[in-house]
Amino acid sequence: MDRRRFLKQALLGAVGVGAAVSVDGLLLEPHSLVAEHVTIGLRNLPEAFHGFRIAVLGDLHFGPYVGKTQVERGVRLALSLEPDLTILTGDFVSHPLFEPNGPAGARHAEPCAEVLQQLNRSSLFAVLGNHDHWNDPDIVADALHGHGLQVLRNQSVPLERDGQRIWIVGVDDVYAGANDIDKALRGVPSTETKIVAVHEPDFADHVARYPIDLQISGHSHGGQVRIPGYGAPVLPHLGRKYSMGLNQVGGLQVYTNRGIGVVTPPVRFNCPPEVTLITLVGRTTPSAV
Repeated sequence: MDRRRFLKQALLGAVGVGAAVSVDGLLLEPHSLVAEHVTIGLRNLPEAFHGFRIAVLGDLHFGPYVGKTQVERGVRLALSLEPDLTILTGDFVSHPLFEPNGPAGARHAEPCAEVLQQLNRSSLFAVLGNHDHWNDPDIVADALHGHGLQVLRNQSVPLERDGQRIWIVGVDDVYAGANDIDKALRGVPSTETKIVAVHEPDFADHVARYPIDLQISGHSHGGQVRIPGYGAPVLPHLGRKYSMGLNQVGGLQVYTNRGIGVVTPPVRFNCPPEVTLITLVGRTTPSAV
């Protein structure tokens, strides 16, 4: 084969691979929702909560790139997992700068909450993210409350089973400076099992200073694009250290959900959207499966 013909075929091959990657990133993978199953062992987990199942959804970014159909798909998948509890990790809407046609923001909160209300078949708690705060956190929280979804803004709620309990601790957004973990933990016994829901995963470095067992977060989208052998070339502030999956930070475990939605550019590659099912067990069982 002469050199010119070889170069031509190589170029066509590269174009073909690039086109395939583009089609996957733009059209296929952002809609290829997967369920991630994770078993997490917690020290001192009450016997009544062994096998307790938590569904995690986050980073919906309801708006120009993610609409009712995608959010409904996430809701249906979460319900099919039959959780005992659902945690929503924030960013229900997007900052107007991430919208292609000017300001939009919080106007998407109401239709998003309308879809999410189907999740009320199990216990449910939500926290807000930076995009919710960059719009109007009160509008977003009110829309969720209006559809029966409880938003924890530096608050804790006990869950009881057979006379035993664990605590869900909801910390308001860190990026926006709305977080107050000391307020959230006020009145919570230090010896009882605590699960923190907070949007930004890298806040784990601070949470690890407290007697907390598990942190559940979102925010990073896993980077949206992950290059094999390299990882994510772009990650957001406060989502760079613990950008995906289960990590250990001192005595704290932190799980970061890749989210359902996207922001500009609206692509995913090697990083599909995710609904997580976390199953809690005692420490004698491996911490992650």
